[in-house]
Amino acid sequence: MTGREGVDGLGDVAQPGAGEFTATVIVDAPADRVFAALTDWERQSDWIPFTTVRVVEGDGGEGTLVEAVTALGPVALRDEMRVVRVDAPYEVGVVHCGKLLRGPGVLRCTPITGDRTQVVWHEWFHLPGGAAGRLAWPLLWPGSKASLTLALKRFARLVEQGRLP
Repeated sequence: MTGREGVDGLGDVAQPGAGEFTATVIVDAPADRVFAALTDWERQSDWIPFTTVRVVEGDGGEGTLVEAVTALGPVALRDEMRVVRVDAPYEVGVVHCGKLLRGPGVLRCTPITGDRTQVVWHEWFHLPGGAAGRLAWPLLWPGSKASLTLALKRFARLVEQGRLP
């Protein structure tokens, strides 16, 4: 990312925002299998609670546009993300480019001993709502991190059981 043009013309949204969180999990499976499961975008619906994920355009690789809709009753949050970098089986970079959720994210798979893989999911969101958003972030951050950590634990179980990818 260089200057204001950002990644693939995404501009400032490709730059890290003030809202940041990271979740990690160790998966008892080799990195190539874990990476394949992580980047099977539509199967993320199987392990991210209340969320339906679909590929809007592309083949899942660089340039793909993915939409994730998380719904709790009548309330729904739509997250659009563009896949901007794929370094299989180690890393995939995305830029959240929707109306509310904006900013870069990265999913990393690091091989460790015994055919195990550490997964790190890191996001840097631009906080909506100006000063109010910055004030609310410390209240929202723990829930965001906890829910992402639980999702990754579910992901690990599904991979280890052979149900993903």
